[in-house]
Amino acid sequence: MLVRHLSYFVTLAGEKHFARAAARCNITQPTLSAAIRKLEQDLEVRLVVRGHRFTGLTAEGEKLLVWARQILRDYDSLREDLGGGSGLTGTLRLGVIPAAMPSVAFLSARFMAAHPAARIAIQSLTSRAIQRGLDAFELDGGLTYLENEPPEHCRLLPLYRERYVFVTGPDHPFAGRDRLGWAEAFTQTLCLLSEDMQNRRILNKVASGLGVTVDAPVVSNSFLGVCAHIRQGGWSSIVPHTFLHVLGATPDLVSIDLVDPVHTQSVGLVLSDRDPPSPMAAALLACLRGADFERDFARENARVDRGR
Repeated sequence: MLVRHLSYFVTLAGEKHFARAAARCNITQPTLSAAIRKLEQDLEVRLVVRGHRFTGLTAEGEKLLVWARQILRDYDSLREDLGGGSGLTGTLRLGVIPAAMPSVAFLSARFMAAHPAARIAIQSLTSRAIQRGLDAFELDGGLTYLENEPPEHCRLLPLYRERYVFVTGPDHPFAGRDRLGWAEAFTQTLCLLSEDMQNRRILNKVASGLGVTVDAPVVSNSFLGVCAHIRQGGWSSIVPHTFLHVLGATPDLVSIDLVDPVHTQSVGLVLSDRDPPSPMAAALLACLRGADFERDFARENARVDRGR
């Protein structure tokens, strides 16, 4: 059984199409088919449901897919380890929830300072997709919520606590306030993240605790969509305080601290709890030990203020 045959198999499972998988692997379709048959011969099981076209994996194929991803990741880790040198040269695969995107550059700066020859591939994912990516060895790490719906079978490193602000236009009746109760905020015309996002489920939980419901006429799975509606006018939103770092202090937006209660959530790094960790995961953890993203946000905000 060859490593490249496992790689072909994983690609086929992802593409679900022999011709596309062969093109991705830079081989001919007959070569791909022969590699899959060789795997089946070596393992003495049928891996692919065969027909006129790819229709899926057998139960044994699904089991192999989990193992193959782990084996391929371990193989990449072995090559990194044997390569030696003072820094990594591969790609760090990172999943980040939309609410944590304002902080991801702090992570990138630390990692690239330690490993300048490496690359970082960042995906915006839901917390559940990050969990699946870690379980399937498709991600090296993630930035996500740590307390609400805590990740399973993961190493956790808290990095900052998220709090919440009401963001609206300067003509809104609440624009002159510096604090606002959650219950009153929920009565406004809101644009929020959609229900598949954990940030929205956190807001729903706060509302439930207050005995109110959340009615958002417009929802999006992206904070860019939320921001566009706030700037358009007619909508307000509830966003993490860290988004002020991205949105900046502009005259067309007003942010108001939400109180009664002051609600916070821990956000941090999640890694698979496998032992030993991959070189990428170990390097990422080493770079972030002792990191304080709250301090980083404060420093960047002070720098922006000085530049005005």
